[in-house]
Amino acid sequence: MSVTKLEKAEADHGFIGIWHIYEMSEWDEDYFNMETQAYIEIQADNSGDFQFGLVSGYIDGYIEQTGDKERLSFTWEGQDEMDEANGSGWLELNGDDDVEGLIGFHMGDRSTFQAKRAS
Repeated sequence: MSVTKLEKAEADHGFIGIWHIYEMSEWDEDYFNMETQAYIEIQADNSGDFQFGLVSGYIDGYIEQTGDKERLSFTWEGQDEMDEANGSGWLELNGDDDVEGLIGFHMGDRSTFQAKRAS
């Protein structure tokens, strides 16, 4: 049996880029910047990656309309202190260089966050 990988179409939207997380509702800055500057990166095909504290993962996202705003919703899989972890989340633009979002663990913690576009 063979498996065919679907190619994701690339798009040009405001979420593309690297975003530095500067605030999280569930964790303080000492934790979320523990190993590196906390970030979330979104590619043109809506995939990406992130890291905060000892949590890192890969994103599979899609753009959706929520009222009058666009939202990048995503699922993710990765690790939390070397243990497998997964969940979901979303990003919404608050201007060209600011986003707010939510990241959650499946059956576990969830945190809102604020991030600025990396220069």
